[in-house]
Amino acid sequence: MVKISPEEIKILSTYIYHVSGINLDASKAYLLETRLGKLVVEEGCKSYSELYHKAKSDPRMVIQKKIINAITTNETLFFRDTTPFDLLKYKLLPDLIDARSAQGSRPGAATLKIWSSACSTGQEIYSIAMVIKELLGHNGNPKIALMGTDLSDAAVAQASAGIYNRFEIERGLPQEKLQRYFTPAGGNWKIKDEIRAMASFRHINLMQPFVGLGKFDIIFCRNVAIYFTLQDRKKLFDKIADALEPDGYLLVGSTESLTGICPRFIPKRHLRSIYYQLI
Repeated sequence: MVKISPEEIKILSTYIYHVSGINLDASKAYLLETRLGKLVVEEGCKSYSELYHKAKSDPRMVIQKKIINAITTNETLFFRDTTPFDLLKYKLLPDLIDARSAQGSRPGAATLKIWSSACSTGQEIYSIAMVIKELLGHNGNPKIALMGTDLSDAAVAQASAGIYNRFEIERGLPQEKLQRYFTPAGGNWKIKDEIRAMASFRHINLMQPFVGLGKFDIIFCRNVAIYFTLQDRKKLFDKIADALEPDGYLLVGSTESLTGICPRFIPKRHLRSIYYQLI
């Protein structure tokens, strides 16, 4: 493996922060080597500096996208942490459905909108879809629109395809849900069309303005802000506050807290789960 120098760590960390918002310090040398070492070889470069300069001079940003795809963690599994999905099923969805039913909605419009803001390869958004399916069955009302977004083009592509290998399937997915919601696909497993049709996917950099997203009733932003600086976390959750309906819900990672990050949110507890709402 090509070794990375301290100067190259500094150059690449600054570049990665600029294009993605991901904050890597000098302690991440091993991560940079393991994630980008193969790309250095594939691009015919002799060093990480050469890869950096090649990325900077690429007008089509192909190498930049490859770097982002390589460096983003994409560490995910179905029904990760479990409690947010119990909270969704037994508290958030029933409360919002009751509220929206009382308010009424425009004909043809989605009654509820749910956003998985760092959806990775789709396990989170499809876990949400399965919860909705089991809660509502085949009832088309209320209409619920799901959107998954991620920084990585490769992750969004896999999420959109809904195809997973055995290792990915076995991480968090109960056997009965595998049989109910997936079909075999050439040694892999493919999400069934009835679940796939519930979600749309987009490439989004959370550090950029949220253009054309509208308002959401529930936003999942779990285990992504931990890679940002404190200042960038404050900016991110302020934008998320703008994208949330006044009575909507925000869910963050089990080890995350918005205390001292965004005073527009207040934490609330239901059973073993903490969620956030606007003040």
